Amino acid sequence: MYNVAQVTDEKCVAKKGCRLCIMYCPEANTLDLNVEKMVAEVFINRCKGCELCKVVCDAAKHEAIDMVAVSANGQLMEKAGESAGLGQAYQG
Repeated sequence: MYNVAQVTDEKCVAKKGCRLCIMYCPEANTLDLNVEKMVAEVFINRCKGCELCKVVCDAAKHEAIDMVAVSANGQLMEKAGESAGLGQAYQG
């Protein structure tokens, strides 16, 4: 299990011109602008969980990005207490 970024559409202000998370993501084609919804979108199969997008989003006071645990089969785990700590592997 590992963590990936997840954008909360209602908090994302990409429609107002913010693209900080997209610009600062070090992994190519991981964060992109969804032009239909005008919000940032994370491709979880590419996200390495570095949290840089969350840091810049929080610094801009938008707080639209959370880190969510992903299971070994690639599904988001949203139950409380399932998130892995930074650099922590799932002990199963």
